[in-house]
Amino acid sequence: MLYEGVFPLRNIDFLYFITPNDTIKMNKNLFYSGLIAIVISLGSMGLFASLYKNEKTIKVEHVQATPAQRALYSVDQDGNIVPLDFNQTAEKVLETVVYIKSTQLYSASSQPHSYPNIPAPFRDFFGEEFDSFFGPRFRFETPRSAPGQSPARVGTGSGVIISEDGYIVTNNHVIANADDIEVTLHDNRNYKGTVIGTDPSTDLALIQIKEKQLPKLAFRDADDVKVGQWVLAVGNPMGLNSTVTAGIVSAKGRSINILKDKYAVENFIQTDAAINPGNSGGALVDLDGSLIGINTAIASPTGTFAGYGFAVPSDIVEKVVRDLLEYGVVQRGVLGVMIRTVDGNLAKEKTLKINQGVYVDSLLENSAAAKSGIESGDVIVKVNGKDIHTSAELQGAIAQHRPGEEVTIEVNRGGRQMSFQVILNNPEGNTSLATKEKREVLQLLGVELEEVDKELAKKLEIKGGVKVTELFPGKLKRETQIRKGFIITKVDGKSIRNVEEVVKLLEEKKGGIMLEGVYEDALGEFYYAFGL
Repeated sequence: MLYEGVFPLRNIDFLYFITPNDTIKMNKNLFYSGLIAIVISLGSMGLFASLYKNEKTIKVEHVQATPAQRALYSVDQDGNIVPLDFNQTAEKVLETVVYIKSTQLYSASSQPHSYPNIPAPFRDFFGEEFDSFFGPRFRFETPRSAPGQSPARVGTGSGVIISEDGYIVTNNHVIANADDIEVTLHDNRNYKGTVIGTDPSTDLALIQIKEKQLPKLAFRDADDVKVGQWVLAVGNPMGLNSTVTAGIVSAKGRSINILKDKYAVENFIQTDAAINPGNSGGALVDLDGSLIGINTAIASPTGTFAGYGFAVPSDIVEKVVRDLLEYGVVQRGVLGVMIRTVDGNLAKEKTLKINQGVYVDSLLENSAAAKSGIESGDVIVKVNGKDIHTSAELQGAIAQHRPGEEVTIEVNRGGRQMSFQVILNNPEGNTSLATKEKREVLQLLGVELEEVDKELAKKLEIKGGVKVTELFPGKLKRETQIRKGFIITKVDGKSIRNVEEVVKLLEEKKGGIMLEGVYEDALGEFYYAFGL
């Protein structure tokens, strides 16, 4: 007997009993119903075909190869397909990237950046201001040595060997304010590092170790670097020595406003290769193992890698290194303009004819740009034939030149393209090159000095002097508590006005030396004694 009905989860609500005659009738009805349905379906298909017989058909194709197989190959600059293999590149670069440990000592009996002439209750009030003198964040360590030894602040980072005779590029913030710099090679050999020079405006520094026949990295022109190409970041993140990460160039010409120097140059290469604290000063290389940048910063809400790393381009690195070796200081050419990157809103506000370039807001006094004929309201679009889209790109292009050098600047003025030959100035508004005393006595002291200008001398009510602009590992840091910014007015009681006078007095002295001077932001006179 056949039965059908509705079956809930627990109870049977209805049962229908069906007789044999009912079954025969039902079968006939089902047969006729099915036949009618078939006829209607065939008719519908014929009608559809007649209506759309002139329409184009779409062929869907499926990729047969797997993505993993495609990722094994890349294309070189000549368009040739080459295997994508990081092994050889990593092996080549690892030997050239070093681990840097910078140690800053301070007295356990006093605050490291307190003023001896300011009463204790006021020192806490000025605490936040003092912090700016100590640069990057350090972790505190207590030395495992004899009782009474001074505690230390220890920072770690990376560096890149660029010459066989031990020259190493790193970030300025890695070695800033260090009393001792220790460099460890990939094969675990240790050396003491000597600071050759620094450039806070690009956050770069050049140090040297006493060794020969070292492996080195060659520079790749940053203009050859393309967005989307593969790169490797090599360094020592979070104490994990000799770490290699892979990614691509995410963007070029980035400015993230991380450098606080007055003449800061930010024209970073952005990459998604993982970069973390400790990678600072390490190498960003292409797949040929050529240096395209020095890893410097990350953008992160947590302080660790979030997908956005930034490196100083190789062309800026090379310029800084050459200047530090040849002159002892970086020769910075400037246009003398206040600028803004052009976007849609600025173009609408200023009724510009273009939506890309660098807008000249105003020109400074003694401006090199003004002397050449560039005017406020112009949009800079090219430098020496290279397209310029952002302020960062313009800064990077100009930063590769020294004062007195000529560059070709193309601007858009009211829709017209115009070209100007500009002879770059230095930051002081003339074309002379900066000089630095390279006397052995200053290297022994570990100090950089510059003459105090007349305006500052008048403000401080002094007749003149020289200012400590940088402090490196040396006698002053080891034997005194002198700080950057100290203005030397007398050496052993003799008044001085310029760096040459300081050098001459120190070279003629033996034994104890007394420096007398002032700080711009502190009351009273200060005295520092040390021995030669």
